[in-house]
Amino acid sequence: MKASEKREEENAEFQSTVADQRATQVILKKALKRMEQFYKKKALLQEAQAPPVQFKPMKKSSGASPVLSMLEQIIEESIGVENEAVAGEKSAQADYETFVKDSNNLIKELSTSITEKTKSKAGAESEKVSAETEKLAAENELVSLSEYKADLHEQCDFILKNFDVRQKARLQEQEAIQEAKGILSGSK
Repeated sequence: MKASEKREEENAEFQSTVADQRATQVILKKALKRMEQFYKKKALLQEAQAPPVQFKPMKKSSGASPVLSMLEQIIEESIGVENEAVAGEKSAQADYETFVKDSNNLIKELSTSITEKTKSKAGAESEKVSAETEKLAAENELVSLSEYKADLHEQCDFILKNFDVRQKARLQEQEAIQEAKGILSGSK
């Protein structure tokens, strides 16, 4: 936007400069024509007044030459300023068009980059949510396994604590069964 505003200001200045130079040229050309007419009439009048016997080479009026030369020089300078302004305007316009093209390409690239990064961020956030869900599930499973371990440990402790008592009771039970078998086999 700033470049566009600056370009508009430069173009307005160019338009003003060219208009001023062209107006100057029109005015000076009219003045030059008028001066040439005046000095030609003056020269013709001087020739008409001169006796026919004297033949001098015909020259422009000595008073006219510097004035006409100065007007012609000013017109040439004005044309030069106008040409420089036109060349500068073409160059500035070409630079502006290049700048706008480069800016548009950069904006397009940055927009594409933003879109890609937004997609990447959305994917990363999705993965983060998935990882957090998996972590929560793993923590819940760890709590459940920890409780199961505690229950098993308690059962194992009970079994180990009472192993000797239970083994003794089983041995007594086996002996009782053997006696019962012996009694039952002898009673037949």
